[in-house]
Amino acid sequence: MTKQSLLMMSFLTISTLITSPLATAIEEPRYEVVTAWEEHSIELRSYAPRILAVTTMTQGQNNGFRVLAGYIFGGNNNDQKIAMTAPVQRSMDDSAEMAFMMPAEYSLSDLPTPEDDRVSFREAPGYTAAVIQFNGWADMEKAEANWQVLQAFLTERDIAITGEPSLNQYNPPWTLPFMRRNEIIVPISDAEST
Repeated sequence: MTKQSLLMMSFLTISTLITSPLATAIEEPRYEVVTAWEEHSIELRSYAPRILAVTTMTQGQNNGFRVLAGYIFGGNNNDQKIAMTAPVQRSMDDSAEMAFMMPAEYSLSDLPTPEDDRVSFREAPGYTAAVIQFNGWADMEKAEANWQVLQAFLTERDIAITGEPSLNQYNPPWTLPFMRRNEIIVPISDAEST
């Protein structure tokens, strides 16, 4: 084994050890897998209700992220820090919305008031969704390509889409591309999951 190969393997091993505990310690939405197809990494899931902090991305994705991160890092009337959750959810339509799920321990009335009026809250009811998972950097071109695969898959099986798709990114920015988890999630008819 060459010295360069050994260094690369060491780097990958250390990166994996550093990022793995972080990824498993972050709260994610509760759901049950109803059906799964390994062929395209597609699942039908039943999601539990949750509360979202939302903002409109007026100057791109980073602006939306900073607004929401400011809120959870103490930019609220109590200077209260709120745990980061995953995924960061981004609309794929013209609404340019970004959302963070609030930790399950909070009800809408428990959340501190944002200092930034660009942050609002939405109670998301439980729903059934179709999900396609992919790795790497999730630019809009790659997200759109995966959405097209998911949409064709659902159409082929007569599964009714009932809402707009969202791009969901689960990892911090320093995560290596091949270790990144991204999903396109779209609501579907509850009848399709039975």
